Amino acid sequence: MDTQIIIAEDHPLFRTALQSALNQALGTPKITETDSIASLQNALDTASPDLVLLDLNMPGAHGFSGLLYMRGQHPNVPVVVISAQEDESVIRKAIGYGAAGFIPKSSSLDVIKNAVKDVLHGKNWIPSNIDMNVKMEGADSEMEKRIASLTPQQFRVLGMISEGMLNKQIAYDLDVSEATIKAHVTAIFRKLGVRNRTQAVIALQQLELEEPGGAKSDNSAPTSE
Repeated sequence: MDTQIIIAEDHPLFRTALQSALNQALGTPKITETDSIASLQNALDTASPDLVLLDLNMPGAHGFSGLLYMRGQHPNVPVVVISAQEDESVIRKAIGYGAAGFIPKSSSLDVIKNAVKDVLHGKNWIPSNIDMNVKMEGADSEMEKRIASLTPQQFRVLGMISEGMLNKQIAYDLDVSEATIKAHVTAIFRKLGVRNRTQAVIALQQLELEEPGGAKSDNSAPTSE
């Protein structure tokens, strides 16, 4: 049976580079491309991949939230993070949050091939400059565990809330009733232990990646209804 791999990456050129590396490493793997958390969720509904290559910054993801979602909802699927962020603290957090590997986007095709092979053989893979003997940072905060507990639809709705969308807009995009979205929002607030949209967005922002200089990216625009 062919190896099944999902590439979750929103940049077409890098998806092409990953496909080339996978074809060279594995021959003819079955590759599914996704360019957002929503399309990744759809792919996981119909596939049982041997590996997911996950970009940390995709539409619908906020820093480590996509990784936490994968570990919470699909704990048996190995996830290798692919990221332009190469800071050691980011790599350590990704491994601590359950990633089976971390491949910087600056890596050569040979490095990507070897990393994928290692993970498919049950090993973890991180850049050689990271000392595995040093204790890794883990997902030990209660909020991280709560975000990981969200269902796929709740996670999707939370991402849309963080983008400033109203319930009626979310309902339209997901082709469900506004009452259904209100029920999801209530469940999200309960699971996260928050009272409103602003608090929910702040909780999600805790998982954002720091930009160079220490600032966190902020692409959210919470609104009230």
